[in-house]
Amino acid sequence: MSETEFSLNRLSEYLRETFAGEPGPLQLSRISGGQSNPTFYCDWGARRMVLRKQPPGQLLPGAHAVDREYRVMAALSDTPVPVPPLLRFESDPAIIGTPFYLMERLEGRVFQPHSLPRMAREHRAPTLLSMAETLAKLHAVIPGSVGLADFGKPGNYFSRQLSRWSRAYAASPSDPLPDLDRLQAWLETTLPADDGEVSIAHGDFRLGNMLLHPSEPRVIAVLDWELSTLGHPMADLGFASMAWFSAPNEYGGLLGLDLAKEGLPAHSAFVAAYDSAAIRPSQLSSFHIAFAMFRFAVIFVGIADRAAAGSAAGRDAAALAPMAAAFAKRGCAVAGL
Repeated sequence: MSETEFSLNRLSEYLRETFAGEPGPLQLSRISGGQSNPTFYCDWGARRMVLRKQPPGQLLPGAHAVDREYRVMAALSDTPVPVPPLLRFESDPAIIGTPFYLMERLEGRVFQPHSLPRMAREHRAPTLLSMAETLAKLHAVIPGSVGLADFGKPGNYFSRQLSRWSRAYAASPSDPLPDLDRLQAWLETTLPADDGEVSIAHGDFRLGNMLLHPSEPRVIAVLDWELSTLGHPMADLGFASMAWFSAPNEYGGLLGLDLAKEGLPAHSAFVAAYDSAAIRPSQLSSFHIAFAMFRFAVIFVGIADRAAAGSAAGRDAAALAPMAAAFAKRGCAVAGL
């Protein structure tokens, strides 16, 4: 895939009209690492921005929802949840081929893997604990208080999500994965009763989607809100917990590392940091972590499918395809299968 699949001249015309009086020129460079919605540094003269768009080609219904990303970040802009300042959403696909939005570019750092080898040892634990505290701040926001009462269906979240991701897995043209089949069956028989908990759920809350302060060990912005909805807070906490139950070669996990030696927090400390900032104590269980593993595995199945079709946003999509089997296996381990 080329750096862009759209006309830079047309985008320049749009920016000239949008930011009247600012002369440009346009400088655009693709941000690597994303596997879903293509994202670019977009500088228009002195204005430093990020442009995020849908990928080209045929998309599944409801997928790559940049409009939902924009809406939830706009709603959270006046809350304790750190999000980038937003500038404009454009629904007209005639500009660059798909809907897109613009947000201010914040100066910060993005890290992967969770072991944080490029970070000073004394900053590693505070960074991951800041991530947990940030998640608790998100779950403390009452959806209706920020205009998101209709952002998803309240109640029966895990039942609906299990059905959704099972359908996505079934629709994949890839060969079935035996461990993923076993994990799906276990989740269906272990599904907990709905407890009525509803929060704004990020849906992809992991270290790679956190923008950190340029020098301090704290989160300054949460990115990648494509999968956000109204959901159960333990879905996010389970997803964020996966790093402690997966290996370093499995998307940068921590399993098998000497955490104390590396200055990294135990999983119990991560959950305790969440609880310290939460409006109510967490009720995290093996179901929540195994469900997160199932969901992540299905996401990787989708990445593999898009790589095979030539429409994946990330250049390393094909290399990530084996992660589906890896997370299915880890999910089975969490479930005791």
